[in-house]
Amino acid sequence: MLYEVRTYTLIPNAIPEYEKRFAQGLAHREKFSKLAAFWHTDIGPLNQVIHVWPYNDLEERRKVRAAAVKEGVWPPKASELYVDTRSEVFTPAPFMRPLNTQKVGPIFEMRTYTYKVGAMSQVLKLWEERIAWREKLSPMVACWYSEFGELNRFVHIWAYKSLDERARIRVESFKDRSKWPAPTQEWLLAQENKIMLPASFSPVQ
Repeated sequence: MLYEVRTYTLIPNAIPEYEKRFAQGLAHREKFSKLAAFWHTDIGPLNQVIHVWPYNDLEERRKVRAAAVKEGVWPPKASELYVDTRSEVFTPAPFMRPLNTQKVGPIFEMRTYTYKVGAMSQVLKLWEERIAWREKLSPMVACWYSEFGELNRFVHIWAYKSLDERARIRVESFKDRSKWPAPTQEWLLAQENKIMLPASFSPVQ
């Protein structure tokens, strides 16, 4: 299993129009494979939409995308709204549950860490040892690492009921450092985060 994460930066105030066009074509696109999640940014880098597509492998991705384009109704006709487009392919962490339809938000935080070359196997091991305790506080929606594009990137997405809940849980999670966070600081090169909201048609809400 792999996940393609497509991030489009749009011109200001274009998210509602883009989501409308995306929704209009989604039923046709899902004849070939299902959408896993769709978010837009609310805090952090603004005017971004992020959609996630699962595939069994790269060959399935190639066939599905070719078939969808051949149908003539995909991708959404919205090129005048784009500032930048980015596609990344990620491998799920061994402890990640499949990204299925669920209602766990509506606040989602995507955190992206860049680690030193060669550290990923140890990062995954240390996270696996501690993730069960962290999930007692709030659910992890996704966790994956880069397979193509910018390497050594580790992405984890968390769901919260509100921004206040996020703030409270983050304080609580750091009270006992023997439980959280996973001790990966020595390999960490960079961190970034974004707060996202789901589109009305996103399977993850």
